[in-house]
Amino acid sequence: VRDAPVLAFRGVSREYRSAGGAVLRALRDASGEVGAGQVVAVTGRSGSGKSTLLHLAAGIDTPSAGEVLLLGRPLGALSDAARTRLRRDHVGLVFQFFHLLPHLSALDNVLVPALVAGDPAGPAEARARALLGEVGLAERAGDPVQKLSGGEMQRVALCRALLRRPGLLLADEPTGNLDEETGRAVLDLLLALARGEGSSVLYVTHSAELAAAADAVFTLHSGVLERTR
Repeated sequence: VRDAPVLAFRGVSREYRSAGGAVLRALRDASGEVGAGQVVAVTGRSGSGKSTLLHLAAGIDTPSAGEVLLLGRPLGALSDAARTRLRRDHVGLVFQFFHLLPHLSALDNVLVPALVAGDPAGPAEARARALLGEVGLAERAGDPVQKLSGGEMQRVALCRALLRRPGLLLADEPTGNLDEETGRAVLDLLLALARGEGSSVLYVTHSAELAAAADAVFTLHSGVLERTR
């Protein structure tokens, strides 16, 4: 269906068992969606279930109850291999701690998803260089990422996430490891690039101020998801 949301949670709960057998409810009956081209923020304190929500959205984790739909496809009904393929082809991930390969150049880090997917090298490199140019790092393409600042590393991570033109960009505290000013600049860049590409975005942040940049805001409190704007 053309107008189906890019991502939808339908009554999703996620429970974990502790070593002692106690049940920990990370998410309780959560419902919400991200429409095509929409930017949605989720705020909440540490331990409120934000990372669990993103792992479920990416199909890295599966719900204990309810359904997560990515591009209209219920993730729980897919095999691990099919979920991995869907994530690889349609989801871009940005993390708080960058997850870059320190000894590789900025350009080679951006190219990792194309390598994994077996994309043709020429067009992938042209795309990677164009993205690095858009974030002001054209001159640093050949530098090892360990020589870059935190803000520059996060910009490289953003280019990597957007390389294969994902329909959905998931960002887990993408500014959490940066100072306030750099964090704001990186978030503005992330949203501008994603909107320019037509990608939908779901980002989690503990900052109400950073959440205000989104089209819609949800708050997570003790595993309960509530739309607050």
